[in-house]
Amino acid sequence: MFEDKVLETIKKYNMIQKGDKVVVAVSGGPDSMSLLNSLLNIKKLIEFKIVVAHVNHMIREVADEETEYVRNFCDRYNITCYVKKIDVIKKAESEKISTEEAGRNARYDFFEEVFIKENANKIAIAHNANDNAETVLMNIIRGTGVSGLKGIEPIRLQKFIRPLIEIERAEIEQYCENEKLNPKFDKSNEENVYTRNKVRNLLIPYIKDQFNPNIIESINRLSKLADQETKYIDNVIQNFYKEICICESSKDDNSAKIEEIVIDLNKYNNADKYIRGKIIMLCTYKIFGTTKGIEKKHIEDIIVMCEKNIGNKFLTPNKHFKIAVNKGRITISRVTI
Repeated sequence: MFEDKVLETIKKYNMIQKGDKVVVAVSGGPDSMSLLNSLLNIKKLIEFKIVVAHVNHMIREVADEETEYVRNFCDRYNITCYVKKIDVIKKAESEKISTEEAGRNARYDFFEEVFIKENANKIAIAHNANDNAETVLMNIIRGTGVSGLKGIEPIRLQKFIRPLIEIERAEIEQYCENEKLNPKFDKSNEENVYTRNKVRNLLIPYIKDQFNPNIIESINRLSKLADQETKYIDNVIQNFYKEICICESSKDDNSAKIEEIVIDLNKYNNADKYIRGKIIMLCTYKIFGTTKGIEKKHIEDIIVMCEKNIGNKFLTPNKHFKIAVNKGRITISRVTI
């Protein structure tokens, strides 16, 4: 039944095709071990290849035991297994970021490394339905927009796939027990230090007990609806962008990297304010590959500047980003320091 649900998700989102090579991210915990074990059985039906990537964060005393457990499992089934030990605490200190962020960055960097080395075309991550519900709740607490309600995408960048995204944690733990996988449990997940642990261990159980015993299912239904709405809005924004974009330019003709975007000021100003904000975010993403650092206040300031349209005006939301209004055009550009 469990593997049937995983296969159904894979087919539903067209995650894996015959001949694919999939890097499976495996920590040794219940989620990743159930993912690996189920994919081993499913690949007899679809015929794809599997390699494993495991990161030892060097934080907990049992980290080496977890690494050995993953290696032994892979040896038993003749799976190529890549292991990397990274001092995540040291990395966090040197980069002045949280341990959680440092660990995530280290993992995804290593997954990419293995992905390239193995000439793979998919990376399988073991996020499940509970993870998605937790992410949605965390986004709500932070004050998200509609896009934050869609949670964790089943497929991202046509490369990262999440075959367990529609399966709840209780089903995963039962599958591990049925298959006698004996996964390693990360006891730090029980410590209510990080926001996610508080949501997982305190908030969701309280909501289940006091309001809705099926809260995971309910939030995931909301997530799917938000995803549909977001895709529709994104399509509207993309079409409007094509209509108002005058040009995209790079530093040289051979570069695919966009350094500057020019859009029609009058057409921009005639759009709904919500659309105008989304256009700025889209332009920002096209130039920088991220919208990090551009906040709601910056967007509102840019919209006001464009509405006034008096002489030559410009704003610099950060040291790398400049937006100027001049002669009926809005120019959004990367600043080289």
